Amino acid sequence: MNGQNYSTVSEFILISYSNFPPKLLPTFFLLYLLMYLFTLLGNLLIMATIWSEHSLHTPMYLFLCALSISEILFTVAVTPRMLVDMLSTHHSISFMACARQMFFSFTFGYTHSFLLMIMGYDRYMAICHPLCYNVLMSTRDCARLVSWSWAGGSVMGMMLTLIVFHLTFCGSNEIHHFGCHVLALLKLACGKETSSVTMVVILVCVTALLGCLFLIVLSYVFIVAAILRIPSAEGQHKTFSTCVSHLTIVIVHYGFASIIYLKPKGPRSMDSNTLMATTYTVFTPFLSPIIFSLRNKELKNAIK
Repeated sequence: MNGQNYSTVSEFILISYSNFPPKLLPTFFLLYLLMYLFTLLGNLLIMATIWSEHSLHTPMYLFLCALSISEILFTVAVTPRMLVDMLSTHHSISFMACARQMFFSFTFGYTHSFLLMIMGYDRYMAICHPLCYNVLMSTRDCARLVSWSWAGGSVMGMMLTLIVFHLTFCGSNEIHHFGCHVLALLKLACGKETSSVTMVVILVCVTALLGCLFLIVLSYVFIVAAILRIPSAEGQHKTFSTCVSHLTIVIVHYGFASIIYLKPKGPRSMDSNTLMATTYTVFTPFLSPIIFSLRNKELKNAIK
């Protein structure tokens, strides 16, 4: 990562909100700042509630606590820089600072996806194998699963960051994004290996995310089949209610990601792309504490 890259590009210029009407920027800044603060406070409240309420010391809430930590760290890694740039005339970011931001955003983002997958597995074990649940999902096993999620996220972050920043960046140094987004950054790379590296990065990212989604969907296929075998409608509703908050978060998380990254190519202004990316980065973490606190009766009662 030293040497060749520094001889060509030493810093990048983040081009995102610079094209917005200046009168709108304070409004966007205030809106995103409030959402950012709510995300931090909401997740901290969930963590404090789980920590202090002994009835919530179960695998599902341990995973939820780990999920809140990953959301806080992901938000802290990206949003403060975006908020500063909205009101600043200095939009440059150093080469190493850009690499750090990409590493942390990948690490915490993939950790979040891995934790969602594990939470789906937890619901599968609780509903489909209730007699073995306490044995197979002990505190030690849960801690091991959380550790593997963080380790997997760190490996993904380190691997993708090293692959991208091993490339040579020359010519334009303007990133058309509010952060060091991998696809926007790959457009600035030059050299024969750029196209092949781009394909590798996309393949790795998509495979990991779709792999998590496939395992989550598979878990819910077995869960729905088990619920349908319950004779009473009340029992079915009660069992499914334990999955509603997790399922909603999965739909929101992958739904927004699909809208942004799988949208058809076409004439679309950079401003609209910026707003859509901001929606995924700021709005999705903002929704998580609301969904978990409103859709989970045990957690809602404990917070009260």
